[in-house]
Amino acid sequence: MKKVLTLLLSSLFIFVACSQQEQKEVKTEKTEDKQTVNTDNKTKPQAPLLEKTVLTKEEERIILHKGTERAFTGKYDKFYEDGLYVCKNCNAALYRSNTKFNSKCGWPSFDDNISDAVKRLPDADGLRTEIVCNKCDGHLGHVFLNEGFTDKNTRHCVNSLSMKFIPREKYGKAIFANGCFWGTEYFFLKAKGVISTSCGYIGGHVKNPTYKAVCNGTTGHAEAVEVIFDKSQTDFETLCKLFFETHDPSQVNRQGPDIGTQYRTEIFYVNEEQKTISAKLIKELEATGIKVATKVTKAPIFYDAEDYHQEYYKKKNGIPYCHKFEKKFLR
Repeated sequence: MKKVLTLLLSSLFIFVACSQQEQKEVKTEKTEDKQTVNTDNKTKPQAPLLEKTVLTKEEERIILHKGTERAFTGKYDKFYEDGLYVCKNCNAALYRSNTKFNSKCGWPSFDDNISDAVKRLPDADGLRTEIVCNKCDGHLGHVFLNEGFTDKNTRHCVNSLSMKFIPREKYGKAIFANGCFWGTEYFFLKAKGVISTSCGYIGGHVKNPTYKAVCNGTTGHAEAVEVIFDKSQTDFETLCKLFFETHDPSQVNRQGPDIGTQYRTEIFYVNEEQKTISAKLIKELEATGIKVATKVTKAPIFYDAEDYHQEYYKKKNGIPYCHKFEKKFLR
């Protein structure tokens, strides 16, 4: 009788425990649907889940666990179409197609990356230098120096599965100068449809200028920002309006406390459509009484600025001191 009673009590305990677990699981499922967390019978709001890129098992092995695809098997090994390479994991822009070259090593090779897009780390093997996406730390491959393949003496050896390619016709490029490029970039980084931005120098007569040389006012360059955007989400006119609404286009060779030709207001158009749109918007502003000093010039070579200038305010968690948004156009 005692054994039977013990068996019955044990069965009852297991049944109750399983029932509690079952109820707990049901409760958790409903909680996730409502995006709340139940703590001490109190319901707290939870941030909406961000949409994540779904990686295959092989992509996870390479991007998340620092694997390597077999040589000469990657989709982009012998691929040279005009466009942009972005991170497979987070969509951050990494490389422009004009920096890709054939090193015959079996993996896509680039001699330069988009400014501040790639981070270099000591590899676990103690010999090589690993490269990862600066935004999500996804593994890209390795970088090698002084091999003599190109004038830049740099080879980014990248796994094809770490990247996605965006054809040139699916994205647009715009180049704006309106004072200190830190403030210019600050607003474009937040704009819908912008894929990437790059601070740099344009419009001068010196090849590969440095920040120090540009600040001396002897190179003729303007501090500018190159904006790469998704044509399905925004267009040049929208971005051009933002350009005018985040600085004072009436100021000549200055913006706020920054004085010098490098701080001039200028649009560097990459096609005739951008030239026409820029002229149209200037006329709209002048019709409201604004004396627009902005020049509209065909874009020459754009030189990326030093890495410490890229996304400056984002890194410093600051805000512009000479740029602010002021609505100037009717939407």
